[in-house]
Amino acid sequence: MSGEGTTVIRNAAWIAAWDGGGHRYLRDGDVAFTGDRIVHVGGPYEGPAERSIDGARRFVMPGLVDIHSHPHTEPAYKGVREDHGVPEMYDTGLYERSCALSLDDPGRRAAMEMAYAELLLCGVTTLVDLSDASEWWLDGAGRSGLRVYIGPFFADSAWRVGKRHELLFDWDEARGRRWFDNAIRVMDLAEQHPSGRLRGIVYPGQIESCTESTLRDAAAHARESARPLTTHISQSRLEFQEIVRRHGKTPIEYAAGIGFLGPETILGHALFIDEHPDIRWRGSGDLDRLADSGASVAHCPSPFARYGQAMAHFGRYRERGINLGLGTDVAPHNLVEEMRLAIVLARVMAGRIRAVDTGEMFRAATVGGANALGRDDLGRLAPGAKADIVLLDLDHPAMRPARDPLRTFVFEAADRAVREVFVDGLPVVAEGRPLHLDPEAAGARLEESQARMLADAPRRDFLGRTGDAIAPRSLPS
Repeated sequence: MSGEGTTVIRNAAWIAAWDGGGHRYLRDGDVAFTGDRIVHVGGPYEGPAERSIDGARRFVMPGLVDIHSHPHTEPAYKGVREDHGVPEMYDTGLYERSCALSLDDPGRRAAMEMAYAELLLCGVTTLVDLSDASEWWLDGAGRSGLRVYIGPFFADSAWRVGKRHELLFDWDEARGRRWFDNAIRVMDLAEQHPSGRLRGIVYPGQIESCTESTLRDAAAHARESARPLTTHISQSRLEFQEIVRRHGKTPIEYAAGIGFLGPETILGHALFIDEHPDIRWRGSGDLDRLADSGASVAHCPSPFARYGQAMAHFGRYRERGINLGLGTDVAPHNLVEEMRLAIVLARVMAGRIRAVDTGEMFRAATVGGANALGRDDLGRLAPGAKADIVLLDLDHPAMRPARDPLRTFVFEAADRAVREVFVDGLPVVAEGRPLHLDPEAAGARLEESQARMLADAPRRDFLGRTGDAIAPRSLPS
């Protein structure tokens, strides 16, 4: 359902407009949208309008596109995962944490509401939500106002930590097939949701947790149903070693060889490739494989930076012609902070400031994500595009002076400057508050669920440790 009539943002101080090839600044112009579509970007809008918004102290930009997130779980790790890592697993804490700490259903629901609010408040209007299927998911996503790609998890095996250095796999292919069938059912329901903003994305959880037949079937289903396809791949050195042990190939090489890669494929992370300085494995063909396939990469710098790891580097992927988008794989779900960190880490890894600039990262967070989803109507302000629009407050102290509002937004102001957000032409954030979500109440519920999760850790952890032993607090008490 979209808004009725035409809304005009008049005399906007700055506009990040799309000219067909890239974003560019316009000054003192109008942006108009009718229903769920933009009808005008540029000079004065002369047509009829039912509503007007004063843009004199606003920077108008397209909604951001987040192509990798786990909203149902990551908020529960606040105060837990920031310093958590396992040296015997090359510092990643992913496997130990996932096995020992499991959030209950009320907690997942609260986490989702908190994360959705964070996403809207930083200007995200389109989200890829990769989560376990639940009865309340679709209604929550529809109510939020976000445009959500629903990715129900399925896999043929579950991780199990056997020793501090040992990752094991508990295989159950029959269960994996049931999960796959249920994922198809949930995606079908999402695309029938009355909001009209939900779609499906095919999500076999990890490259190492699925059989070759499941990965092939997932890719075939994505292509037959015209849905995007995604998985986690090249996200740890342990995974890289496991795929090499099984197949004698890198994870990217293996995925390419079984027909998993294609223009519809979004690869979560794709960081530990053959030529990464932490890998340096036989040759350097993975970037070419990615570029030749047309697959996209969802770059999420924060979780790896917390372990002391980084992509090497964003600019090199782009130079090879690989489409990159951005994701939020940790709390907070703040895509603007991910943009800033991605820029800084690319420069550090490359050893030069021109490895990537703000405009290029903005493209990744908008058009890059839209292209990964096969959408030419998202991530841009242009006639015919979806009316997914974000207004930033140029009077906010963090946005002043607004010599270059995009640069200031990314490096200084971030979510503090977001005042109004529209999705499909409908207001979802007003005066810096989400209209359909209550993050304060959700936060209180999540706090209770997190306490239960930590208390339950000894039953799940392979060493029987408490949550406080797995992730001690930052200061002694």
